[in-house]
Amino acid sequence: MLGWALTFFIIAIIAGVFGFGGVASAATGIAQILFFIFLALLVISLIAHAVRGRPPV
Repeated sequence: MLGWALTFFIIAIIAGVFGFGGVASAATGIAQILFFIFLALLVISLIAHAVRGRPPV
């Protein structure tokens, strides 16, 4: 998911350089949404891992 966010960010930069403001704005918005979803899933994953712990051997 982080890869997709970076891809849309690069698309936004390229579109901005060439003057496509609408495309750049849309790509930036998509990249931000994907990045925050990635962060939320990362935090949930870390919390679940900490709560679950390591099973006894």
